[in-house]
Amino acid sequence: MLLDRCDEREVLDRLLAAIRAGESQALVVRGELGVGKSALLEYLVGRASDCRVERVVGVQSELDLAFAGLHQLCLSMLDRAEPLPGPQRDALYAAFGLRVGPAPDRFLVGLAVLGLLAEVARERPLVCVIDDAQWLDTSSVQLLTFVARRLRVESVAVIIAVREPHELDFSGLRELVVGGLPETEARLLLGSVLRGRVDERVLDRIVSESRGNPLALVESARSSTVAELDSGLLSVGALPERIEESYLQRVVALPRDTRRLLLLAAAEPVGDPVLLWRAAGLLGIGDRDAAPATRNGLIDIGPVVRFPHPLARSVLYRAASLKERQYSHQVLAEVTNPDTDPDRRAWHRAQAAPGPDDEVADELERSALRARARGCSAAAAAFFEQAAELTVEPSRKAERIVAAAQEKHRAGMTDAAIRLLCRAQAGRLDELQRATADLLRAQIAFTAHRSSDAPQLLLGAAKRLEPLDAKLARETYLEAVSAAMFAGPPADSGGLAEIAEAARAAPVASPQGAADLLLDAVASRIMDGSAAGMPMMRRALCAFRSPDLPPDEGLRWLWLAGMTAAQAWEDETWEALADRHVQLARELGAVAVLPLALTSRIVVHTVLGELPAAASLLEEADEVIEATGSPHMPLAAMLVASWQGRVAAAFRLIDTTTAEAATRGQGFELTTATWAKALLCNSLTQHDYALSAVDETSHASPTELGPVGVRGDGGAHRGCRPQRSARTCRLRSRAPHGGDPRIRDRLGTGDRSPLASAGERIRGGRTALPRGDRPTRP
Repeated sequence: MLLDRCDEREVLDRLLAAIRAGESQALVVRGELGVGKSALLEYLVGRASDCRVERVVGVQSELDLAFAGLHQLCLSMLDRAEPLPGPQRDALYAAFGLRVGPAPDRFLVGLAVLGLLAEVARERPLVCVIDDAQWLDTSSVQLLTFVARRLRVESVAVIIAVREPHELDFSGLRELVVGGLPETEARLLLGSVLRGRVDERVLDRIVSESRGNPLALVESARSSTVAELDSGLLSVGALPERIEESYLQRVVALPRDTRRLLLLAAAEPVGDPVLLWRAAGLLGIGDRDAAPATRNGLIDIGPVVRFPHPLARSVLYRAASLKERQYSHQVLAEVTNPDTDPDRRAWHRAQAAPGPDDEVADELERSALRARARGCSAAAAAFFEQAAELTVEPSRKAERIVAAAQEKHRAGMTDAAIRLLCRAQAGRLDELQRATADLLRAQIAFTAHRSSDAPQLLLGAAKRLEPLDAKLARETYLEAVSAAMFAGPPADSGGLAEIAEAARAAPVASPQGAADLLLDAVASRIMDGSAAGMPMMRRALCAFRSPDLPPDEGLRWLWLAGMTAAQAWEDETWEALADRHVQLARELGAVAVLPLALTSRIVVHTVLGELPAAASLLEEADEVIEATGSPHMPLAAMLVASWQGRVAAAFRLIDTTTAEAATRGQGFELTTATWAKALLCNSLTQHDYALSAVDETSHASPTELGPVGVRGDGGAHRGCRPQRSARTCRLRSRAPHGGDPRIRDRLGTGDRSPLASAGERIRGGRTALPRGDRPTRP
């Protein structure tokens, strides 16, 4: 019975009217447990008889199965996927395990889902109803919100119901907050389920303590005896506990085989009735055994197996003994197809295992590797962690815990990764495993926190790895260089030189790959100077431009190779490497790397004066960051705004970046923001401000300045005092021309600013730089 809710029903009616008129709608329905969100969704579905309705229900046990929720939504529509663009269709099929290939690009998966919904809605309006979104896997939540934010005129509605409180990000989506019923309607609902007369004061207390929550009202009345109601000695304050008690009382009264059927349904998270009846058949359970539970409102076995509330599922599952639960999972594993659904079968086998079982652990590890190949790091971590629990041999167990921690880190679950690392390091690790764990801890300090301690932690890990794995040690030295460059002055405090010196003394890997050559080149430049390091830099850059470059190596180091090309003034190579980095990140589905790759490409476009292309990629980068929950990267937006002459926006970004970088001790971002300020002030003829900013970066080496900083000295001294020219000469002396006449020509006599270079490109037809509003001071 849906009492009151006039305002909420009106919102839902308007939503349906809009999609019938050709518009698209997205709505988040949020409220506490039992407040009536599901009842409103049922009202919506009942009013949408002329629309196609697709439903998704979040299941807590599937939290770690990547794309599980999205699979629920799209499964019945996949026959309409063929018209989608090839890359999008392939990404969608790869995400669902329907096609073997590289890990899917989640941006492409999101576009594929958006296109699929639009294709299906061409026949009639489409209503997508997602309930209990708090139990959906992270990948599905990110992609469903990505799609919901981009609906335009497709006649598609996406309605997401989520329990409060939650930590999901639905920013930008319209919300409908569902509260408790008003007192009159609450008393009416309570009276409809009470048995006999009850003291009015007791009714007042129940209504007050339930705060108008419909489920609390109904379950309080159903589960309370007449004596309890008369005395008022019932508690509705602890709502979940009270509801659980109500469900438990109803379950205990059922026949044994009915309870066994309910347990099978609770242990099978997909809600597949065919699978349920197949498992029930092995236990000799039939239709007649379902009747008591159906009459009691505890289960609905239709096209999808549904419980009246998520708490009902959890109560049914926990009410069984451990042995009963294990046996149910064993039966479900037996009826799950190992060819079409190997991962869910492995999960059931793991739940059925009474103790350590290496065979099941190996199967879980294979599931983890499949999840990793699909780019589902969270799922891979869950499988590795389960595999570790069932592993007998201590060293192998620790190895799988470290693997789980690595996948947690890749998935952005930093705290969980650190907890797993602590657990692994408390166990029995050999020297290589312990060094690998130290390396992961250092990587977390760098990538998750940009900690100023990261360079020294990585340096320590590299030294520990030297006698154990020379190749991994050299890669770690290169990571330490990257971390020191990000830390930059003043946090670096000579760290680059210390790392470079240690790297030069480390054993040389054989054969040398592109990363080895890059490490040698960077170390030579740091220790011996730009001119001496130039030949090695060019050799390393040739290796990164080679078509034989391994994709994994390119994905990991192309950004640093591109920075090296920029510092060597090899613009063509810089552009080619940035292009290759973006291409690889997209092809391999490396969503954690894609924002960095796009940022590198945006910087190249900007420095080369290709501002429309830079702005376009900036929009894509923002969408990828939004869709994947990656950390925000302000560098690209700051540079594009500065070069476009959007003065107010540029100074706002510069100030924000400066404040955040100073707080976190990120010298590289601080230096880049200061350089951007110098560039912008110089273009506004505010030379005193520009010179002051140049002075702030004059202590940094070219390696610390990054790909644009070594080019940002010109113009600030034009027509000014002699000491300004001296400062500019100090900066120019650091430019890595090494006697190269091409670079000497580009440096000229010292009056060529980046904007001047861009101006030459404007005359060549590249683009125009708008002047923007000019403030009186930065």
